[in-house]
Amino acid sequence: MSEKLYLKNQMPAILVNLMGMLALALFLLASGNQLQTVLFIFMAWLMILITYLSAAYFIRKRDLNQLLAMAEQLEERYLIPEIMKKPKKADEQVFYQIMKMAEKSMLEKIGEIRNERKEYKEYIEKWIHEAKIPITAMKLLCENNRSPFTRTILTELEKINQYTEQALYYARSEHTEKDYSVREIALCDVVHSAIADNKYLLRQNNMTITIDNIENRVYTDDKWVRFILNQIISNAVKYRSEQPVLHFSTIKANDRIILSISDNGIGIPKSDLPCIFEKGFTGRNGRTGKNSTGIGLYLCKRLCDKLGIGLTAHSENNGTTIALSFQINDFVTGVQG
Repeated sequence: MSEKLYLKNQMPAILVNLMGMLALALFLLASGNQLQTVLFIFMAWLMILITYLSAAYFIRKRDLNQLLAMAEQLEERYLIPEIMKKPKKADEQVFYQIMKMAEKSMLEKIGEIRNERKEYKEYIEKWIHEAKIPITAMKLLCENNRSPFTRTILTELEKINQYTEQALYYARSEHTEKDYSVREIALCDVVHSAIADNKYLLRQNNMTITIDNIENRVYTDDKWVRFILNQIISNAVKYRSEQPVLHFSTIKANDRIILSISDNGIGIPKSDLPCIFEKGFTGRNGRTGKNSTGIGLYLCKRLCDKLGIGLTAHSENNGTTIALSFQINDFVTGVQG
């Protein structure tokens, strides 16, 4: 609250007081009082007025600054009436009641939207689970009738399965804490499972897989990490070179285990690197007929943040390296030991 604006708001009261002081001075002079007495009363009134306005200004400013500070700390700022003190002035009580009404309306609207989102999410999850049944059936039929044609179908089915998984995990990613189980896992098991999930896709695109030193064990959720690896593998295939190679390796750096997934594909332009984990970002490569949605890496980043996994990307000219960084939980190891 600025001093100028406060004085402007108090101007009617100041003018009334000045007119009262002038009227009193004229009355006292007309009644035969000495000028010095009139000036003394005038100055006393003026000092009382200035003291009152100054004190009221600083008290009001302190209260409003406290209110602003509390509002800044609130995530849902529409709840500000809940932490406000009920004002004593009649006009302020009116605005307070208006804010309470607005808060109630907002809470009701948020409740409706949350219910709608919940119902939509439940429908999507149910639909995906139902869609997985014919996908699995088609896989079994193709695997029992091996031919070049069925192998092509199996590759496309893997893609469909990835898209359905992506939709399912996107629906669940907002509340991953309700759907993960952190335990000790072997990175080699998760890597091999992710490769198996994409075996027909990798085989059709003649992708060479190399694995080096991934015997480390970490504490995380294997299902979510497997999904993240599937997205990375899918991108490596999508942006492959003529003789594609995908390399998995791990190193221990300080208190972290870093799993690196490197390819020799077309790489990521340097200008695109800072934005590849943003929702909907497709970049230069995604606009060249690759059918990119900009959701895969966004989901990976979102899930990694919730699981406490570091996620970085590095690319120079050709090839891209995606690194997953797992915290070594020594305190968990100590408790379990």
